[in-house]
Amino acid sequence: MARNLQASPQWERIQQHWVTEDSAVDLTSFKSDNRNYNIALWSPEANGVRYLKTFVYNLAIGLGEADWKRLRNIRNRDIGEPLTVRVDGEPVCLDYLQAVQELGFIERQVGLGGARVLEIGAGYGRTCHAMLANHDAAEYWIVDLANTLTLSRAYLREVLDEADYAKVRFVDVRDIDQVLEAPRFDLCVNIHSFTEMTPETVQDYLELIDEKCAAFYVKNPVGKFLDRKLDGHFKGREAVEEALSTGPLRKVLDIFDDQAVAAAVPDYIAAYRPGDAWECVADARGVPWSYFWQALYKNGDA
Repeated sequence: MARNLQASPQWERIQQHWVTEDSAVDLTSFKSDNRNYNIALWSPEANGVRYLKTFVYNLAIGLGEADWKRLRNIRNRDIGEPLTVRVDGEPVCLDYLQAVQELGFIERQVGLGGARVLEIGAGYGRTCHAMLANHDAAEYWIVDLANTLTLSRAYLREVLDEADYAKVRFVDVRDIDQVLEAPRFDLCVNIHSFTEMTPETVQDYLELIDEKCAAFYVKNPVGKFLDRKLDGHFKGREAVEEALSTGPLRKVLDIFDDQAVAAAVPDYIAAYRPGDAWECVADARGVPWSYFWQALYKNGDA
């Protein structure tokens, strides 16, 4: 019986352009170039969204019951057309997947019912949204730069109901005296922004937290990376140099070496401790990132 065992047009193209007769005998770097990207792997440059969705999907199917409950409590997560996957009928994006895990970490140490919360650098407001959707906090203050405040104000007005939105107070960094004059906060939150501030600014914020807060949750990198393969330095050399100069932890490390990350953790715990009276009561890897760490401190003087 005749058999049609010829290459498909797709594979004819692959052999013509990528896995050619000449390239097939040269093993130099073949596992990280277009030869292997046509045999075993998808090119990360061309398939970034596919890799991101695979990443989110695998994280989502590992969520526990408590995380799913927190996630389902958060309405209007589709605003802004996020990149999502669907698990058990529920759309999941990476931002809110992180938010519910961070919230779970905080909940184990701090009671959030009736709490006054201060967030420094809130991005578009997903942490505020997640917390107010799951807890009856009394107030939620956001301190940020003017343009980012415009974004978070618009987003939170869209996703929160009227009662929860009324709890949010937006404070421009130029008006930080409003925070200094306010009553004490039960919790301060900083997620992935201290690493992007000057060391002096971070120290000023830690002193503010020491003075005004009873607990502090922080999730930031334990160090910097300089491997060009990870992002192609797509923002340019100046942006790379700026990134290397910010934050209290500026040591360059292999962020995908678990021993290198673990070795940097003690410095992380020390760097983000707001003052002498503060104790780190919980810390763990800042899932899902390999080189992020999360820690919660409590003020012994509070």
